[in-house]
Amino acid sequence: MTIKAGDKMPTGAFKTKTADGPKEITSDALFAGKTVVLFSVPGAFTPTCDARHLPGFVQHADAFKAKGVDTLACMAVNDMFVMGAWGAHSNVGDKVLMLADGNGEYTRALGLELDARGFGMGMRGQRFAIVVKDGVATHVNIETGGEFRVSAAEYVLAQL
Repeated sequence: MTIKAGDKMPTGAFKTKTADGPKEITSDALFAGKTVVLFSVPGAFTPTCDARHLPGFVQHADAFKAKGVDTLACMAVNDMFVMGAWGAHSNVGDKVLMLADGNGEYTRALGLELDARGFGMGMRGQRFAIVVKDGVATHVNIETGGEFRVSAAEYVLAQL
């Protein structure tokens, strides 16, 4: 079942690459007592994701903070090393937390998997953005048909 506004975020874990090495972040640690914007891309370094999706959140990070967002988190079904390299390449610094859902487990728990085998990319995650307040999804924006609109930073910012 696909997550919707009002649902509690599923329990799970992500991997991230830090200066001290690999780190696991649980969904409870990420969401409990915080306002988080979790956005997902089909793949690091892919055209729209790299040129528009991630950069929009980096560019507007201060505006999100001003609206009470504690964490901007980018998730993809990629490994933590790819996500770390993409974050470094995109100069995210501490503006966006780069989360790896390497096996797609959290993506499946959200009901937002994407069959990208036709593009040679295997199973991935759909493009989406979810506003989470204290572990509950308040806005769930899922793109359809290859669009890039409702998960864009500017669209999500206008919802806050």
